[in-house]
Formats: sequence, structure tokens, C-alpha cells
Amino acid sequence: MAREMLTGNSAAAWGARLAEVDYVPAFPITPQTEIIETLVRWIQAREMSARMVTMDSEHSMLTAAGTAAATGVRVFTATSSQGLVYGFEMLYVIPGLRVPLVLVNVSRALSHPITLEPDHNDVLSARDTGFLQIHAESCQEVLDSILMAYRLAENPRVLLPAIVNLDGFYLSFTREAVELPSLEKVRAFLPHYQATYAHLGCGTPMALGAAVLNPSHYTYFKYQMHRAMENATELHQEIAAEFADVFGRRYGAVEEYQLDDADYVIVMTNSFASMGKVEVQRLRQEGKKIGLLRLRLLRPFPHLEIQRVLSGRKGVAVVDQNISVGKGGILYSEIASALYGLTNRPPVFLSFIGGLGGRRFRPDEFNLMLALLEAGPIRPEEMARPYLLFTERECREMQRFIAVARAEGESYEA
Repeated sequence: MAREMLTGNSAAAWGARLAEVDYVPAFPITPQTEIIETLVRWIQAREMSARMVTMDSEHSMLTAAGTAAATGVRVFTATSSQGLVYGFEMLYVIPGLRVPLVLVNVSRALSHPITLEPDHNDVLSARDTGFLQIHAESCQEVLDSILMAYRLAENPRVLLPAIVNLDGFYLSFTREAVELPSLEKVRAFLPHYQATYAHLGCGTPMALGAAVLNPSHYTYFKYQMHRAMENATELHQEIAAEFADVFGRRYGAVEEYQLDDADYVIVMTNSFASMGKVEVQRLRQEGKKIGLLRLRLLRPFPHLEIQRVLSGRKGVAVVDQNISVGKGGILYSEIASALYGLTNRPPVFLSFIGGLGGRRFRPDEFNLMLALLEAGPIRPEEMARPYLLFTERECREMQRFIAVARAEGESYEA
């Protein structure tokens, strides 16, 4: 295996190249554009045989991706943030067609206000569409996840599209050492796609996307998508084991870090979990029995793995790098549903919202999380209310900005 220093975006491009994709519909958006630029260079240099077409928008891009996949070819595309939500209609259509493809989303906080830094409201807004979702922490995991995503999506028991998510800037433009597997090894793990369902052939005409006016028929098709997601849970374990045998790296639906004897657990996702691991290690050196659970597979949601890991703990803190306005942390709610009904569920279960717009976590914030967990049970109404990771200094700074804005406004009116 060759080893190169790659950005997260470059690793994603290598994943598409090694998967030997056939078609790449594209539209640029920061911080994803490097993926498409890299693929263009390879295609122009005839290092890839794929066909790339630049579309007029992300909606057109996703439409082209879904319809191309319906002809039986292997499709790859990528977007970010506003681009993902601009094509949102097709995020529901493509899974409904039951065609596999891989979409890389480079997470960036949604407007408004506009920012280029990451959080996860963009990708988590697509959690109910029918796309599989794999969330990567490292550049190596980005490449590997794309290969695994194709194996999972193309399985006849699944036949659903997949999103591989990586954080913008923090991972998309960060260089790390990445092992590039040989094409022979990749082909052994991921053979050329042979469509068994949707394909284009003059002798075998077929219709996709027909209107279903009977509610019973509609219910049947939607529930079949849900059953396919359930199949993906079991298949992911099998594919992960095979991937480990071929490439020597194992990826579960979740990653357990320092959890063997942990009384308290912090739950995180994506590249910011690396910051969490550093702080867990620091607290361990201070004698604290604390560990970290990183969620990697978010659709299908790993209920059983979460129950296995978190049951019997003294306290759990879920750090959401997102906010469902009017509700709180998205992952906190989903993990709560997984734990509900367990007789040995953690007596302290707290919600923290942080990292919005790419805001970095601070060591003292992990101290705070642990202190609140160690303080013991609180009233249920307080437990469900999220803590916002936001310092007094940041609050004073915003108050100064607001005061300046008001003064400018009064000056303008005068």
C-alpha cells in the first residue's frame, strides 16, 4: 500500500477513484470543491475513465445522480451545506427509486447567518430521507468509508443511496497520512457494480417513479425502505469484518474509546470527537473513569450498540454539534429513545450543544461536563434541557457587538 499526505477532500476523491465510479455529476461549493477539482484533473489526464458533467445547480446534480444510478452505473457526487438543502427534494426521490450511489457531504453550518465553518445541521436534516449515513473522523476513514458505503448501498438487500459525511475545514483541508490500497485489493473487496434491479436495456424496459395513488401501496413502499435500512444494520457488521480482513482497519457502527471501566461517557461524532479523545485522556490521567463513544453509523441508527455500550453507566453526556430549534440536540433525542425502557439506563443523561459554526471545544468545558455528571441525578425537566457551551467572555463580546449595532442604528436614524 502507498502512503500519502492527503486532505479529507483528497481522500474522498481517492475513494471515488478506487471505487472506479462511472459517472460524476458535479456542482462546486465551499468547502467541497477540491473533491471535484481533483477528480477533473484525473479524468482529463485519463487516470480515471469516469464521465463528469458540471450541472447548473445542486438540484440538477442530484437529479442527474439519481437518474444515472437508475441506468445501472456506479455514481459518485459531492456537496455541502446550502447545496445539500438546495437539492433536498431529490434526497427523498433517490431512495424511493431504490438506486444505490454515494454522496459525500462536507459539513458546513447552514445559513443564516452565513458561515463557512462546520456543524451538522446540514447532514442531519437528511436523516429521514432514506439515505444511509456514515460519519468520518479522519482522512483515512473518509476514503475507507466510501468503499464500504458502496458495498453496503449496492447490496440487493439494501439498494439505498449513502451519504459519507466529513467536517468542513477541520477535516476537508487537514492533511493526514492516508494509506492508499492497491486497486487489486479494492476490486477484491468492491467488484464492478452489476445492477440487478434498476438498469438500462432495450430488451428489458422498466419504469421507475410511477405515481402511487393507493395509500396502502404507498405505505408498503415506504416500509420496504425501512426494512432495507434494518438489513443494512446487520450487513454493515459483515462488511466491516471483511474490510478488516482485507485492509487491516476495522470500523464498527460506533467506536468505543477508553470505555472498559468508564463510569461516565461522552458521546460525540465526526472529527470533533478527536478533541474529545484528547480531553478524555487528560481526565484519565487525573484519575477520572471517563470514556468516549463516537457514533459513526447514524442511518440506520445503531440502537442496540448504544444500549449495549451505555447501559449500566453512572452518567452520559451527549454533545450535539447541531441544534433542532425548539427541541435541542438531535442526537440526544435519538439516543434517549434508544435508552428508554432499559432498567439499567444511566441515571444521569445530559444534553450539551457545542461546536456550532465550527466553534472549538475548550478543556474546561469537558471539566464542566464531568462535574455535572458526577453531581448525580437532577430533575427530569432539567435533564432534558440542553446546556449551551458558550463562555461568559463570548457573551460579553456579543453584547458589545449588539451595543455597537444599536448605536450605529440610532446614529443613522438621527
